[in-house]
Amino acid sequence: MKKVFGYFKPYKWHSILGPLFKLLEATFELLVPIVVGLIVDRGLGASVDGAYPNADIPFIVQMCIVLGVFGLLGCAFAVVAQYFAARTATGVSARLRSDLFKKLQSLSYKDFDRLGTGTMLTRLTSDIDRLQSGINLALRLFLRSPFIVFGAVITAWIVDPGSLFAFVVTVVALAAVVFSVMLGCMPLYKKSQEDLDGVTLSTRENLTGARVIRAFCREDEEGALFDRRNEKLAGSRKFVGALAAITNPLTYALVNGGIILLLWTGAIRVDSGALSQGTVIALYNLMSQILIELIKFANLIVTVAKGVACGNRVESVLKMQPSLELDEDGEGAKNAPFIVFDGVSVRYSEGADCALENISFTAKRGETVGVIGGTGSGKTTLVNLLPHFYDVCAGQVLIDGKNVREKGMQEYLRNRVGVVPQKALLFKGTVRENLQFGKSDATDEEIFAALKIAQAEEVVAEKGGLDAPVHQGGKNFSGGQKQRLTIARAIVRKPDILILDDSSSALDYATDAALKKALKTLDTTVFIVSQRTSSVQGADKIIVLDDGAAVGIGTHEELLKTCEVYQNIYRSQRGNEGGGV
Repeated sequence: MKKVFGYFKPYKWHSILGPLFKLLEATFELLVPIVVGLIVDRGLGASVDGAYPNADIPFIVQMCIVLGVFGLLGCAFAVVAQYFAARTATGVSARLRSDLFKKLQSLSYKDFDRLGTGTMLTRLTSDIDRLQSGINLALRLFLRSPFIVFGAVITAWIVDPGSLFAFVVTVVALAAVVFSVMLGCMPLYKKSQEDLDGVTLSTRENLTGARVIRAFCREDEEGALFDRRNEKLAGSRKFVGALAAITNPLTYALVNGGIILLLWTGAIRVDSGALSQGTVIALYNLMSQILIELIKFANLIVTVAKGVACGNRVESVLKMQPSLELDEDGEGAKNAPFIVFDGVSVRYSEGADCALENISFTAKRGETVGVIGGTGSGKTTLVNLLPHFYDVCAGQVLIDGKNVREKGMQEYLRNRVGVVPQKALLFKGTVRENLQFGKSDATDEEIFAALKIAQAEEVVAEKGGLDAPVHQGGKNFSGGQKQRLTIARAIVRKPDILILDDSSSALDYATDAALKKALKTLDTTVFIVSQRTSSVQGADKIIVLDDGAAVGIGTHEELLKTCEVYQNIYRSQRGNEGGGV
């Protein structure tokens, strides 16, 4: 939680003033039993037989006015304290959520694979919400409740030293119960939040993959999986809830036992004349205040325990360092080709087999490079090394003579490399906003030029122009329309390197051919990942991958003569594509 505490710095005075005003409110609350005792002893002048022959009406009225003033001041202080506490809790959680989102954006693909989407969503939403509730309650009650408890003990000692024993025994017993429950609950709340990650993940997968689930009639299996995860979460929540629920009955039992002891001893002392009725009433009210405050404090401990567990989960992400390694800037290789893969090998985790092994090739500026191979051969992994989405475990990737791992290359890679991923994704907004995603100041002329190259002009015209609405995920566009718009989005930024990762799979052959022809007009090095030979056969260089190894590099004609894997792919597709070997 140390890192989380740093977010309180802009709200330092709010964090001080909130508890301070709560303590002022508590001070007036502690004075109320004394005033009530004075009303009974001096105002009413009560006797043993219950008669009030010496009642002092003016004094009673004065004391009632004092109680009213105490109530108004306490209410005002409570409202001010609530404002400062809420302002602090909301501000801290907002800044924390913003920084957590930025941290997630800075992590690599490998880190995303390790964390999981469900965990990231839970920490951004549920964990920070619980932490916010914990901060709010802590600022309002964490000092107030102990202040009331110990203040009531001290006040009781001042009013009647003989009652100190009953108060001390009750408070010690209550403190032991509250802190025992807190220590037991904290690790259980952490485990409960981890179970929530599984439910969140299952929910997300079922919502995003609803069509796939229905297409394969997997509703029952997915429902059963969700039920298992939900039951596991419910079981952990019930267990920790039952443990936390013990606090209230134990607290009530202990405090009521203290009250019984106090009234029993007080009655004996009143009967002997050693204690007044007003003093007993004041002591009873003080003991009742301890009961109320310890109940609040017990609930506070439960909420704070949840907040601390969630805060530690959030902090663990904030402390994460991106797994991508950055080197100090070097001089760079002179007169080197624009792109160089030099003995590159990649593995996704330590001890795993290599996804790519000993890949070497070069590409000149303005060339078109095709990447083809079977499913799982490493095509996407290869092109993901260009923008440094993953680290190599051997070899190096050079762009314009500089290693992509150099610190000075990161800004270039983000600004000058355009990526069109396998899954076409559009964001909620308008067509214009989506196409300006890579270049916020792109003009309409630049946008329409990109749309023309991507064969998407008619798509925009049919939808009503650049200001046409786009639903979340582009659900109001077909697969081919989304692919063409995502290609246009990447072209708008005029990248030096354009990566098309199987991004034309939903296009017909005529549109695909027109797209490849239009891309030739760009002064851009284009990497085309595809499983169709028709998409890459016009490339200046084709890399054929098989099980992570480059089994062939050359032009379409050269590979038909020398690469058996490429020949097999071509033969399996020529019935659809036409032509022959």
